[in-house]
Amino acid sequence: MKKLFTLIIAAFAMPFLNAQDITDALRYSQQDILGTARYRGMSGAFGALGGDLSALQINPAGSAVFLNSYGSVTLSTSRIDNDALYFSTFRNRTSRNLNFGQLGAVFIFDNTDPEASGVNKISLGVAYDQTTDNADKLFTAGRSSNSIDSFFINEAQGLPLGLISRTSGESIDGHYSFLGETEGYRAQQAFLGYESFIVEPTDDSDLNGTTYTSNIGAGVYDQEYSYESTGINGKLTINAGAQINKDFYVGANLSSHFINYDKVSEFFEGNNNATSNINEVLFTNRLSTIGGGFSAQIGGIAKVSKMVRLGASFESPTWYYIREETSQRLETFSDADGRTIVNPDVINIFPEYRLRTPGKATGSIAFLFEKQGLISIDYSYKDYTTTKLSSDEGADFSALNTEIDTNLQGASTIRIGTEWRNGNWSFRGGYSFEESPYKNTAILDDKTGYSIGGGYNFGKYKFDVTYNQTSQQRSETFYPNSGFGNTALIDTETHSLTFTLGMNF
Repeated sequence: MKKLFTLIIAAFAMPFLNAQDITDALRYSQQDILGTARYRGMSGAFGALGGDLSALQINPAGSAVFLNSYGSVTLSTSRIDNDALYFSTFRNRTSRNLNFGQLGAVFIFDNTDPEASGVNKISLGVAYDQTTDNADKLFTAGRSSNSIDSFFINEAQGLPLGLISRTSGESIDGHYSFLGETEGYRAQQAFLGYESFIVEPTDDSDLNGTTYTSNIGAGVYDQEYSYESTGINGKLTINAGAQINKDFYVGANLSSHFINYDKVSEFFEGNNNATSNINEVLFTNRLSTIGGGFSAQIGGIAKVSKMVRLGASFESPTWYYIREETSQRLETFSDADGRTIVNPDVINIFPEYRLRTPGKATGSIAFLFEKQGLISIDYSYKDYTTTKLSSDEGADFSALNTEIDTNLQGASTIRIGTEWRNGNWSFRGGYSFEESPYKNTAILDDKTGYSIGGGYNFGKYKFDVTYNQTSQQRSETFYPNSGFGNTALIDTETHSLTFTLGMNF
């Protein structure tokens, strides 16, 4: 009953809390190249081709390219290698994951009298696609001259001691919830620092005092930071398309999106500094995010000649409604006084907020060489400065939206894919380049990817397999927009195998 009580109390707190940052907005604005093995084998360069269920992600007109009704199911396995460099110390963490990545079908209805209307056929499709794999692990370790105490001291400075200290008989849970209701995130962090003895008031008899010092002495600090995240983002798409006068294809999508993201992070710090009253710190944070949204998409494909096809499509912004929950735990150890654990039995429930992701425009060209093979090129553009957060619950996102405008930019993506056939066998390869959404690429660098794959056509059934590799560098700031700005350089490589079984019917 106690936990339920604190949950309810915390729910009223959230108009004053705002824990979102620019990385949250980007996490739900970007999509990986996921889907069928054939689609991934050509690095997603399908905008002028169609004829694949995951190609509907790029251009909804692609459903009308199918010659007959078709369905497919996809499984994929991935390995993520995160190499972390933190103050000249190198660490590696590997995670593996298995996902049900795609399921869908398209139904073709041929027009028995196309000359009367100009419509040769109509296509109706439904498809589920995973858009992002949120499973990841990271571990960093190194020796720093900056202590985690700066995080708590920065949050506490300017707040009255009487606000962040408990009254007689008041529980840690109760005061943590009270601060969430009345003051918000900053006061809760100051309270954690004070209760764990990291934060020390300059005058502990003055409840109106607003200045603090640290019980962690100056020197060097052995630090470790790790996190593990789980979950996936995906969408369910309803598609309609048509072939007109044999040489033109048009289509439209309506998509329902979902977000499922959970993350647990831990920061450890130890020191043997002579003037330090606190010798170890362990700070744990948990985040759980769920959300839903919708988007629309239109597109067209034209057969310019027997050899050349052109494609164009536009995807609207995705309008999300997102809810987040957090919990925290702070533990300290003193060689002189022993261990202190501050573990509020409270889940902070943030008010639901809205996220509008950027729209995307794509232009495509494909070159077909009879039935021997093809080369396809896609170019896409997204303006990440149009990403916006808002709320009906009183949360103020103006500072974050300004940060988005200042730090993000429009970004281009280029995908090149090829496929060649020999009898019933198909062989594929591809390359992708995705420009960083940040103006400062030291925060998040460009992403590059390669793919190679193949498949066999059994007639009614098709089987495809693909290997993908992507790489990207980024700076991982442990606690963004805080007094503790320590950052690790992360080099991420993702290796994936994808298997798709398709069936004509």
